Amino acid sequence: MKIVLFSDDIALVRHWENSLHEECTLVDELDELYKVENSLIILNFAACELPCETILSKITRTNKVLVLHRVPDLSTAKKLLAQGAKGYGNAMMRSHFIVSAVETIRDGMIWLYPEFTSMLINEIPERENNSNLQKLDMLSDREREVALFLKDGLTYKDIAEKLDITPRTVKAHASHVYQKLSVKDRVALALLLK
Repeated sequence: MKIVLFSDDIALVRHWENSLHEECTLVDELDELYKVENSLIILNFAACELPCETILSKITRTNKVLVLHRVPDLSTAKKLLAQGAKGYGNAMMRSHFIVSAVETIRDGMIWLYPEFTSMLINEIPERENNSNLQKLDMLSDREREVALFLKDGLTYKDIAEKLDITPRTVKAHASHVYQKLSVKDRVALALLLK
């Protein structure tokens, strides 16, 4: 799946290209963007002359869209994801986040900036007497600790600091938790355990 960049900001385009280390096509006119098919489009929120939701309605039929915004906020994230965007984040985020977003979206999943994922998880209300908490018994002690921190919306980095382990180790534990509990990500885990 080829990558198409839609932006009128050359500094952003360079940042995205340098982050991705793969050939990208630059489009800077809406008419051209509407002709793009079967691509992953990275859309600069600020470059949208029309409301971003209007543009998304015309390009998400055959494309996957990652919207990047210089001043991202959770309410905009919710709105754009509801309109068909497959990802949302900071336009100037670090290269590894851009690569992660593209890989996640190519794999058919939704990508959201980690802090926003934590915010969404924190909005999920706790249920009284959640019988799903018994499923934690099938996890090792460390996996259970990680699962409970993830349920509470902590990022891998936050958990690593609390448990005095590396974020990579947290990610490995989280992967085992997701597999054992048959969930695909932090949000699904929170929905199961809250």
